[in-house]
Amino acid sequence: MNFNLDVLKIDPVQELAKLSEFVVEQVGAFRKKGVIVGLSGGIDSACIAAVAVHALGKDKVVGLLLPESESSPISSEYASLHAQALGIEHREIDITSTVDSIVKYKWRDEFIQKMIPEYKPGYKYNITLPTDLLDRASFSFYRLQVQMPDGELKSKRLTHDELLTITSFANIKIRARMLHLYAEAERRSLLVAGTTNRTEFILGDFCKYGDGGTDIEPFTHLYKNQIYQLSDHLEVIPEIIERQPSPDTFSLPVSDQEFFFRIAFDKLDYLLIGWEHEVPINEAAKVLDLSEDAVGRAYKDFASKFRATAHLREVAKAFQ
Repeated sequence: MNFNLDVLKIDPVQELAKLSEFVVEQVGAFRKKGVIVGLSGGIDSACIAAVAVHALGKDKVVGLLLPESESSPISSEYASLHAQALGIEHREIDITSTVDSIVKYKWRDEFIQKMIPEYKPGYKYNITLPTDLLDRASFSFYRLQVQMPDGELKSKRLTHDELLTITSFANIKIRARMLHLYAEAERRSLLVAGTTNRTEFILGDFCKYGDGGTDIEPFTHLYKNQIYQLSDHLEVIPEIIERQPSPDTFSLPVSDQEFFFRIAFDKLDYLLIGWEHEVPINEAAKVLDLSEDAVGRAYKDFASKFRATAHLREVAKAFQ
């Protein structure tokens, strides 16, 4: 590979034509009437909805907005604005009761309170990782953060078992959204289109039987950087393009960098494509103006995430 700062550039016109052909073929192969997309207010779902409209026409694309009690209201606001701009049918379903019917929010609150006694139901919380992987060597220890009424943050480093418990509850929200998507899709003979991009697919930033449990995954060959290029070409609304990527599964806002990747997006995809194509560390460091130690830490982190999430990619149906 000729590794340089143009390595992620795509021809959006050509890419859109290939994606559109894929979507049309899959709708025909499944003998469906169209496509349904869970609109999160984020860049990936906005982009796949726009691709589907280009491929099939707005009358064959449906958007579902699926918030729950702890979702950011901005997510639904932006998702609705984007659906209106596309001219597609869309509606909102609050999934709070679905989530609560599986594992009670009250049980989750009691679990958090055991770790941070000052926590009370209604307080905002998230979990985060250190985001300075390129600056220094550090362990990938998650921390639980709780925001007090006065704005003060209380935090605690999570044990592995505590992390699993917190993330299992967050994943219920993601899987609940898929339940509602398929209920609508099957009733109306629609294909559920996934939103996982290559950055997420390779590193395992998706939920098995949640956002990874779809009929098709058209974006698993496109890095996040390339999703932005395609979204710009498709004129996705600027509110979404300029929004910081976030999982939106915790009541206290957290970015994708803070929650999972540990590396800012302006460097992440270049490092990831370098790791995938075995670009030597010294070469990647020179092109990206980073130290060799920083690139080495990134490559090591990618390898660890790739191994740990291999089981997720076994069930994903991807566009290749």
